[in-house]
Amino acid sequence: MSRVQSLTLAMAGVALLAPSAPPATAPQPRPEPAARRAAPVPASTAPAEVRPEPAARRTDPAARRTDPAPAATASAEARADGPPARRTAPVSAADLLAKVRTCAPVSHGRYREDHGAEATVPVCGTRDAVFWKADMDIDCDGRPGLRCNARTDPYFSSTTAFTQSDGRPLSSEETPYVVVPAPSAVWNHRSHGVRGGSVVAVVYRDRVRYAVVGDTGPADIIGEASYAMAESLGIDPDPHSGGTPSGVTYIVFKDSRVTPIEDHQAAVTAGERLARRFVDADG
Repeated sequence: MSRVQSLTLAMAGVALLAPSAPPATAPQPRPEPAARRAAPVPASTAPAEVRPEPAARRTDPAARRTDPAPAATASAEARADGPPARRTAPVSAADLLAKVRTCAPVSHGRYREDHGAEATVPVCGTRDAVFWKADMDIDCDGRPGLRCNARTDPYFSSTTAFTQSDGRPLSSEETPYVVVPAPSAVWNHRSHGVRGGSVVAVVYRDRVRYAVVGDTGPADIIGEASYAMAESLGIDPDPHSGGTPSGVTYIVFKDSRVTPIEDHQAAVTAGERLARRFVDADG
């Protein structure tokens, strides 16, 4: 082999070992635009400081949880600061006496306060009540007790015109009650809505006490009440020497009734309600 041929073969081997050049048509990589190289941050992940919270909402969360007081509460507090409702105050003696200052008689004549006395006391009426102003004698009739019995009261009777729920007579010592005259031509209490158990407001000086109609007395005499009634008003209840000669006002509310008649607390509750309605009524 000639030197030229050897050189030619050597160069051909070198060519075979060298890497082949990329084809001229191979696509060149295209750099991604700058705008696409950085992925945009979604709006929902933006830091809080990017969108500052309004001043009204930057307060402490606990403060936001405190609801403002409703207007109704403020109004209630304002009302509490004002004068108490008139209907919550008890009816006074002056309130009741103002309503019975004048008399429209419903009796056909007048009553005596004691045997042999002149008849000077009429029974007066309004739309809701009948009333009279008289003395107070002590009625100690009914079930005998330590203070009301045949030894302490020369006129004692073991019966009362109206009986309690168990059929026994009332107890003058235990039940505050008022005596009305027995029906007569002068006045029949039944025709004016008055009966056993009717509610009565009794006024003496500055005191108001509530009772029931519990007994009937002589047809020509008015002004009598039980031992317990007198005692509650501060009047001497002794059946022999007690009572008062004047200054007592009896107001019986028409068509009222306490059942059972001996339930004094029921009489007080009903009396307070009826007295308030009486003094608040027009006329």
